[in-house]
Amino acid sequence: MLHKNHLHHVTEFAVGLLFGLGLMLSGMTDPGKVIGFLDLFGNWDPSLALVMGGAIMVGVFAFTVAKKRTTTFLGGVLRFPTNADIDKKLVIGSLMFGAGWGLAGFCPGPALVSMADGQPKALVFVLAMLVGMLGFELMDRFVHSPRKAKLNAA
Repeated sequence: MLHKNHLHHVTEFAVGLLFGLGLMLSGMTDPGKVIGFLDLFGNWDPSLALVMGGAIMVGVFAFTVAKKRTTTFLGGVLRFPTNADIDKKLVIGSLMFGAGWGLAGFCPGPALVSMADGQPKALVFVLAMLVGMLGFELMDRFVHSPRKAKLNAA
């Protein structure tokens, strides 16, 4: 019999595998297809709009069901973010995400799937993404947090 934690891990693995397969089948792991979708004024490929539309429909349904619940299907606590502020960090992060997606044709999920599939460009993207995440953490910890602490102490 599976222990409750093992069941969570098996479920997480299965959901991740399903997500990765969906990314592969939809073409989201092909940087050329993604860049073709983003090229609105050139040789535009609208096929990923159907993928995104389908994902939005599934998401709307899933969040409608989830908002009525307080626990996950496996019994864990279900919490939703409460912060709805649009601040400078969110806008800058969104612009950086969009620029990276447009330049490389990858965003984090598809890049990880493509890297596991052996695409060298995806490996470079994931390494650059990890360096960026580490850089953000270091800046936040050693630059931004001390500034906030100083302002709060004053």
